[in-house]
Amino acid sequence: MDERGHLKVFLGMAAGVGKTVRMLDEGRGEAEAGRDVVVGLLETHGREETARRAGGLERLPRRRITYRGTTFEDLDVPAILTRRPELCLIDELAHTNAPGLEHGKRYEDVDDVLGAGIDVFSTMNVQHLESLNDTIAELSGVRVRETVPDTVLTRADEVVLVDITPEALLDRLQAGRIYPAARIDAALNNFFRIENLNALRETALRQVAEGVEAQRLVVDAPLGTREERVQAGVPAAVGERLLALVEPYAGAQRLVRRAWRSAQRLGAPLDLLWVPRPGHRPDAEQERALHALRQLAGVLGAELLVAEGEDVASTAARVAQERGSTYILLGASRPARGLARLREPLPQRIARLAPGTDIRIVADRAQLRARGRTP
Repeated sequence: MDERGHLKVFLGMAAGVGKTVRMLDEGRGEAEAGRDVVVGLLETHGREETARRAGGLERLPRRRITYRGTTFEDLDVPAILTRRPELCLIDELAHTNAPGLEHGKRYEDVDDVLGAGIDVFSTMNVQHLESLNDTIAELSGVRVRETVPDTVLTRADEVVLVDITPEALLDRLQAGRIYPAARIDAALNNFFRIENLNALRETALRQVAEGVEAQRLVVDAPLGTREERVQAGVPAAVGERLLALVEPYAGAQRLVRRAWRSAQRLGAPLDLLWVPRPGHRPDAEQERALHALRQLAGVLGAELLVAEGEDVASTAARVAQERGSTYILLGASRPARGLARLREPLPQRIARLAPGTDIRIVADRAQLRARGRTP
């Protein structure tokens, strides 16, 4: 069986920072060093500099697929596996494939190539990470539709941050080196605002830094129980486990993504818990929301648990004990009204019933901004 290939990802804060050019330059360097290198798929977006940098590298033809009378061109995975290069350059890891191909997403194609023992260089922007979907929408006002599970990036053998200043990126945009002239004004007024680019750059830098730290913790962590690791001086984060309380409604996905980011920073697994009342049957809207939660949990590598209970706090405390949870996360509750104001708030009840477990309230930043507050 072939040894799995190595994945190197060139990560940037936005289109135009130079990810593809850097990938091509490093690919050419590998070829000049004697390796068998091919370009599996290249997206130049009409940029002359990008096309020029691909000169001299073998490029495989795209695969043509006809679906409902329309012809698409996309990555030809069977051709790559037949050609069997040592290294394959595959642009735009977050791309959604044309209908009729073996996989729906390009990162799944890349996994097939890696599984055949072929090394891959690829590219993506930080806004395509699934767990950052809400954060990017809040920063830019644009909901990114093409996403990649964070595990694709965290499992990469190497991540290279391709970084330039926001001011330099705006210069490139205004010089017509990123988009055609007809699209420049719209880009400047939307995604490419200077405050957006500063935030995206900071996010990309933090993502790479956190990835390096997470790898260090995994490598350095000795085996044993949580108590043994603590006694050995290993950071407590290595033994943590998070439990996030969710309900089947559209806004719950924001809580899940925030919880997953917290779990990643701690290097800890994440469980999701919904506590319906005994005998409760979800209506059509809840069924759709529950399906979306299951899909998101699968993408992020979390586990969705459903435990019926008359009391959310006691059920959450029981599940936390069973799962060994060290953190319980829940969304901010709506202000209590009437007699409900006399009841002990849910976070305090959980803290009382699950002593030794940290409770964290995950703020809804979108609502805070709408009220004119900054979290």
